[in-house]
Amino acid sequence: MVSAGDFRNGLTIELDNSVYQVVEFQHVKPGKGAAFVRTKLRDIKNGGVVEKTFRPTEKCPQAHIEKKDMQYLYNDGELYHFMDAETYDQFALGEEAIGDSLKFVKENDMVKMLSHNNQVFAIEPPLFVELEITDTEPGFKGDTATGATKPAVVETGATVYVPLFVEQGDKISIDTRTGEYLKRV
Repeated sequence: MVSAGDFRNGLTIELDNSVYQVVEFQHVKPGKGAAFVRTKLRDIKNGGVVEKTFRPTEKCPQAHIEKKDMQYLYNDGELYHFMDAETYDQFALGEEAIGDSLKFVKENDMVKMLSHNNQVFAIEPPLFVELEITDTEPGFKGDTATGATKPAVVETGATVYVPLFVEQGDKISIDTRTGEYLKRV
């Protein structure tokens, strides 16, 4: 159990049959009345943010989030297959558990699987990936004064906006959190 007076950013707690992560907290001591803790909590399963106030002495159970390294094997059309890198156990997850978290991940890449009470709720791809451009329009010389970009399809099928000088067959580095082009490799 953790008291509201000990809340810190990133702490995960169980509240109202859900698991929340503290995004923001503020200890408030008004001139009149008792002190309280104002928080912004993000539901880790659906991503929604709620604001809630607590008395500093209120206690909540701390949620244990397990992060495990897994290897993404393949997608068979309806299920995504993964393998535990330590035990070599394989298992599959459906589309609803994955979302679009694997749009920049190639087969055999390592990902982090987040679970609570042995229930997987999210997949974290690596922060940066290097992918090959499979399809893009040719750029035109002289169009670089405005920092113009063009759409390009990478080998995983995702679309990224890249500078005009990037050509088909080039390898690029991508930030998976934002989906932005970083550099040509």
